[in-house]
Amino acid sequence: MPETWDYTLYIPNDLRAVTVCRRTLRTILTLHDLTALADTAELLATELVSNAVRHTKGPAALRVRRSPEGLVWIGAWDTDPAPPEPPVPLEQALELEEGRGLGLVVACAEYWGWQPSARFGDRGKYVWCELEARDGRLVA
Repeated sequence: MPETWDYTLYIPNDLRAVTVCRRTLRTILTLHDLTALADTAELLATELVSNAVRHTKGPAALRVRRSPEGLVWIGAWDTDPAPPEPPVPLEQALELEEGRGLGLVVACAEYWGWQPSARFGDRGKYVWCELEARDGRLVA
């Protein structure tokens, strides 16, 4: 059974915080011997967190956890309870200047979704995705 863990990084509404999240995520995965997931996880976290910062006015958070089943869950919390825009299929989104983020998430993650949340005392939502890892390797 894989080791379970759960980290949350609270960030201000500042696009520079996306870089902090990306680097923190890589450190977490490296310390837990999951470096094979790092590139994909960074891409997905960057999309989720940058959406949270760009499309809301309040603080945000990156949450990363590993389940007993071995899934690595990556979620971005923001203060807007409205659901995200439906993802545009990646083939169609490549020509768009905006709106590719969730298409990348759908294309790269095992699962994704969103859920309302009042976890931090404010109404808001999590937009999340999961990556499956076995013995530190990304399962495609």
